[in-house]
Amino acid sequence: MAADLLRVVDVALAYERHEGSFTAVDGVSLVVREGERFVLFGPSGCGKSTLLQAMAGFLRPSRGSIELDGKPVLAPGPDRVVVFQEFDQLLPWRTVLGNVAYPLRVARGMAAAQAKAEALRYVELVGLAGFAQAHPHQLSGGMKQRVAIARALALSPRILLMDEPFASLDAITRRKLQDDLLAVLRAARTTLLFVTHSVEEAVLLGDRILVLTSTPGKVRGMVDNPAAGSRHTASAVQVQRAVDELLAG
Repeated sequence: MAADLLRVVDVALAYERHEGSFTAVDGVSLVVREGERFVLFGPSGCGKSTLLQAMAGFLRPSRGSIELDGKPVLAPGPDRVVVFQEFDQLLPWRTVLGNVAYPLRVARGMAAAQAKAEALRYVELVGLAGFAQAHPHQLSGGMKQRVAIARALALSPRILLMDEPFASLDAITRRKLQDDLLAVLRAARTTLLFVTHSVEEAVLLGDRILVLTSTPGKVRGMVDNPAAGSRHTASAVQVQRAVDELLAG
């Protein structure tokens, strides 16, 4: 059994709105093991993204605790890197290679030559070696997401947090990037926490799938997924039905 890496204990997340206090997440507990692909699944608006932001250190829980490697998560850090849904998360004035190399110099303190060499390795890993000198405006949405993934993995985070990164892509590109992500994660041996409201995506990517209720997000149940990495097999269909049944409550 792999060691526990990320631990969330009885976390609630609430904030003030014009109408009064709003609770997005209430009493969620989970454990992500080192090396696994863990999926947060639930309907739109159930607090998945809010919970991910708390794990990243952008939000402080109203109640409960979040720990990484046994240490409290109190602020963002390079041990937790986030890939968002938006395509425009790259620096438009830098090339593909420059976008990946820049945080290596800033966050890791690498010399320029070392950062460039390391960045190129990850640009190649996501299949964009031929576009290393291109700028973001010259890339498709799917290619921009590849750059964002390369930049995240280059930092060698303890855990990669992905917030519905393929939701805005067309079906063909989304399918290709899902398969590419699985291959890249195997090569990089990176732990993943992935947020989605697509049951098919959850079953494809997650070794375990935590199902949340609608707002406020609470734990409906956990599904172990022996079908992870496969599509449309009998096992995958069976897991999908189990997830759907949990969501239906």
